[in-house]
Amino acid sequence: MKKLFYVGLAGWALFEVSNVYFIMPMPGSQRINSIDLAYFLYSYRWVFRIVFGAFSIAGVSAAFSQKIKWVPALALIATISIIYLFNFVMSADYMFLQPKHIVFKDQKTNILSDNALVVCVDYEGQVKAFPVRYILYHHQVQDTIGGKPVIITYCNVCRTGRVYEPIVKGQYEKFRLVGMDHFNAMFEDAATRSWWRQVNGEAIVGSLKGEMLPEIESQQMTVKKLFELYPHALVMQEDAASKLKYDTLGKFERGKSKSSLTRTDSLSWQDKSWVIGIKVNEQSKAYDWNQLKKVRIINDKIGHQPIVLALAQDGQSFSAFVRPDTTSFILRGDTLVSANEKYSFAGIAYKDTAQKLKRIKAYQEFWYSWRTFHPSTARYK
Repeated sequence: MKKLFYVGLAGWALFEVSNVYFIMPMPGSQRINSIDLAYFLYSYRWVFRIVFGAFSIAGVSAAFSQKIKWVPALALIATISIIYLFNFVMSADYMFLQPKHIVFKDQKTNILSDNALVVCVDYEGQVKAFPVRYILYHHQVQDTIGGKPVIITYCNVCRTGRVYEPIVKGQYEKFRLVGMDHFNAMFEDAATRSWWRQVNGEAIVGSLKGEMLPEIESQQMTVKKLFELYPHALVMQEDAASKLKYDTLGKFERGKSKSSLTRTDSLSWQDKSWVIGIKVNEQSKAYDWNQLKKVRIINDKIGHQPIVLALAQDGQSFSAFVRPDTTSFILRGDTLVSANEKYSFAGIAYKDTAQKLKRIKAYQEFWYSWRTFHPSTARYK
């Protein structure tokens, strides 16, 4: 019977390790297609725990009836330690907590530096911005903008910022960070326990597999550019309870992170090189960040759609717009200039403010992330 004790402890420990291994960035775990196995282990976690626990209980008397009692005691302590470590230390939603208080400040009272990066949303006349240095820790912040519920998400391993409407089957939904798949953060909805990808808002396992969260248009820019374009914008401030977890020096946003997961490759088209990814209809294209920094404006086509991609003088803020067929743009300062019109960096015409360029979604992220989730992407050369 004592063998049952050790089999139960070994099986329980192996299960807890496996339950976390496939959904966290551990050696080899993110480069295999294991999401179905990971979801199976998670869904039936209590079945595994009860079975292995029953084995251990059945053999505990026999194991401790031996003269040498330190061996089963040590095995028990080791197993309990593994259970605690993988459930309360290495679990994603214990490592990355949600802000306890979300506080916003305007241009006069904001304390963030001008060069801090933010993900901002302009909806129904209200503009709110969420600093990258804060949301890369939280991974998600749920709020409302212009009366619409939103979930602002960020995955620092992919360098992806996305904003979604947390509506599932017409109902408002709450999400928690559950782990990652192919190095991209995953969230779990509270109602069905389905798992959703951060990079595109798709449910990849669970009863809602194939469903998509509605995406909300967002922009990435500096605080200075934010207030230039939107003087009445509100900026999220730090959550005091999470202050020690924040990248307060902005190393990540400047590409100075030393972590193997969040570092930046300085050369172009390496795994951790920065690109701007744009998708038009079913076609996508990646633009090298180093090249964009040199030229600052790119007139191009994605499929049959002419587009223009522009980088501001600050070297960090960018915008992308649909380009009229016969129009090419140059940059003068941060003004987009064509033969017939001048537009602000927000795409608003100076002569007639009712005339606007149509914005298209453009994302800054690591090259390996863009190509992983857009395997047929083209590269701009």
